[in-house]
Amino acid sequence: MRRPLIAGNWKMHRTPSEGAALATTLRQRIGMRSDVEILLCPAFVALQAVAEAIRGSEMKLGAQNVFWRDSGAFTGQVSPPMLVAVGCEYVILGHSETRGRFGVDDSELDASLLSYFSETEATLNRKLRAVLPHGLKPILCVGETLAERDAGQTEQVIRTQLEGALHGLASDELYELVIAYEPVWAIGTGRVCDAPEANRVCGFIRQTLRELYDDELAEFVRILYGGSVKASNAHALLHQPEIDGALVGGASLNAEEFERISYCAPRR
Repeated sequence: MRRPLIAGNWKMHRTPSEGAALATTLRQRIGMRSDVEILLCPAFVALQAVAEAIRGSEMKLGAQNVFWRDSGAFTGQVSPPMLVAVGCEYVILGHSETRGRFGVDDSELDASLLSYFSETEATLNRKLRAVLPHGLKPILCVGETLAERDAGQTEQVIRTQLEGALHGLASDELYELVIAYEPVWAIGTGRVCDAPEANRVCGFIRQTLRELYDDELAEFVRILYGGSVKASNAHALLHQPEIDGALVGGASLNAEEFERISYCAPRR
């Protein structure tokens, strides 16, 4: 049985003190649950403070990104050993926002600036290869834009993302892998993929893993849904058979809302 995972991606929100306060509240509310795995992913600067706030609880700590080298002259980057040292067990890789694929137009992000966000399948492949030897559990994000969905390219886009990121990795390296289906058009827009369709796409992801690897890995890997998840839609999403949890954005910044989402997860 795949244990449900509810992950909060705090994005570029919460200072260390604010993050510690939110984590402390969540620890009091859901910190000792064992039926559902609870994961907090604050910004780099808040990792230490959140780690201290949840120490001794069942909650896990994750980062929002990582670089693919253990050390070196890479100003501004953070390495896998650094994340492990601060207490991280998970790391998000390939979120649409690091790929430069945004669900909402931002007047600050015109075409000349989008190249700043330049994650590719090649860089993700390097990051996966870098984090796995350190025991970090990667949450690999995949998903299509609205234009790609309207063009009937959802499956093609996701398969290309999976094949590129996982290229050359063996099945026995990937049992700690988590995949998050995040349709770009549903991230930060308030729109959500309806539960049956989200389940269908997550099932396609599982079938792709089956084709790329084998039945055992496909049945073992957890597949999350992300994209405007909130308490009002979490029950319908989390009770789909192919969906093993949620990668929660804005709603994870509200302790009561995040708690309510966590209790929507079924016991499997």
